[in-house]
Amino acid sequence: MLQALFSSAGRVLNDLSLSLYRGRAAGAERHRPVHAKQKPLQRLLLTDGVGHTLFEEYADHRAGARGDEETGWLLLGLRESSEAVALATLPAGTQRNAGVAHVQFNSSAQALGSRIVRQADKRLSILGVVHTHPGSLRHPSDGDFKGDSHWVAHLRSKEGVFGIGTADGLPTADTTLARQPRQHMQCLGELCLSWYALRQGDTHYRPLPVGLTLGPDLARPLHPIWPTIEIHAERLDRLARQQTGVSFAVVPGQEDSALAVNVSLAEPGHAIRVLIEGEDVRYFVLRDEKLFEAGLREERVDQAVYLLLAELASRY
Repeated sequence: MLQALFSSAGRVLNDLSLSLYRGRAAGAERHRPVHAKQKPLQRLLLTDGVGHTLFEEYADHRAGARGDEETGWLLLGLRESSEAVALATLPAGTQRNAGVAHVQFNSSAQALGSRIVRQADKRLSILGVVHTHPGSLRHPSDGDFKGDSHWVAHLRSKEGVFGIGTADGLPTADTTLARQPRQHMQCLGELCLSWYALRQGDTHYRPLPVGLTLGPDLARPLHPIWPTIEIHAERLDRLARQQTGVSFAVVPGQEDSALAVNVSLAEPGHAIRVLIEGEDVRYFVLRDEKLFEAGLREERVDQAVYLLLAELASRY
């Protein structure tokens, strides 16, 4: 399974700009021909880290103040000829628009989250979407189909993976014991995930057999700082598109985790570094492994970086 986890999955996803379509975060990928050997999906593999994230955050969501609403996750991973491997989850976000019958993802945060995760592996692409149903409908609804049938046309493979979460499983004495009542279902306690595939031109979803393989959720470090990502996503993603040499990392902050943004300068070993923790933004200049804090107090990160670049340029 580890071989399948790390084997090639095709071409690089070129455009990570995400838009909303009927409550889904839709990947605006450039249209490319599907690989000749790529067949309709026959199986989905989740890393155990991805599976843990989905069930844990689903349980936390149900216990929270917005537990009666739908929620969801975007899945990133590798697409093989007839198999998909889900390696990362991006949450719908606290700024999602949701109710008992719909959920719209925070598309700006999804775009930035995708960009950050793909720093380590450019082969990763959008596989599909998981969303929950407050009731007992374990199958995508007619409304889901109307949106999803258009959405899959934007995917490189022209086929998407769709998970439906429900909380109607049979209670067990051991709520930590996972079970698989059907090939396309996973249950943990009362929580269930039912998996489907939909290909461009299909008239209905196909139940998709699912299994687990070893591996982390590559996006899990982003989840604790997701509110920070949501606040600054649009400007940070714009900065990364406009400037080469922009990278991101999750680092320890003053109180919790923080997002570090590194903008490389022309001189080797020199960079602008931005440390973001919630709405608190601090700016630094790195020179010869020495860090100097800049006296900027600006929440608009992209504008602050350009001000620093202009100031540095005027000194040389």
